Amino acid sequence: MKHAFTAALVLAASPAFADGQAATIRGEVIDTWCYFSGVMGGPDAVQGTAHHTCAIWCSAGGIPVGLLGEDGTVYMILAIGGDDQSASGQTQLELASHDITVSGQVFARDGLNYLVIDEVMEDHGITNINHTDFGAIPGFAIPNPEG
Repeated sequence: MKHAFTAALVLAASPAFADGQAATIRGEVIDTWCYFSGVMGGPDAVQGTAHHTCAIWCSAGGIPVGLLGEDGTVYMILAIGGDDQSASGQTQLELASHDITVSGQVFARDGLNYLVIDEVMEDHGITNINHTDFGAIPGFAIPNPEG
């Protein structure tokens, strides 16, 4: 509850956030640390079943969770429905790596997109990425002796 109250207070107090845009977005719930840092490879390497366990660990550890929209836009998720624990809430742990359709409010500030999800309208299931997508050894996992 404390996190939801804090997020609501920040949104209410900031004129730039006061005018969120209602939106319906479909995309995959992602681990933002690995997606943006490249620590586990490129963006393709940190999606779906190929990265599912790490996504759960990062979320449970408090790493912010994002929604990678079908158009490639990343939204930092501030809250999902009544789950007030933000990044490490049970709802987000259950949705890690899932392709979902949500309705909510989108806010943008300083080049970042934020999303307060009012409702998960549909859970299309986990994004299945495996050896047929990357090959037996993904290119991003092959050591580069020159680098």
